[in-house]
Amino acid sequence: MPHVYMLRCADGSYYVGSTRDLQKRLQQHATGLGSRYTSSRMPVELVWSQETETIPQAYALEKQVQGWSRAKREALIADQWDVIVKRSRRRGGRPPGG
Repeated sequence: MPHVYMLRCADGSYYVGSTRDLQKRLQQHATGLGSRYTSSRMPVELVWSQETETIPQAYALEKQVQGWSRAKREALIADQWDVIVKRSRRRGGRPPGG
């Protein structure tokens, strides 16, 4: 099944990716073959993952999370959905769409 995942790099930054095979991809990251970004920031640690039903869903979620602030990513890791919702509101306190 496809997955979206987030790694914490040795420098404290986060890397968000998606894959068809999570265990294989994590092994690639651990050996420095996962991506140019993570290979220069090793070691890396899996801090969050989400299984999806389809590859397009995984890719869309990957792109969404990549666009999030550090605070929203950390709320996702901590499973603090109330913080994510709060940080998703538009400036001025209005919820999106109204």
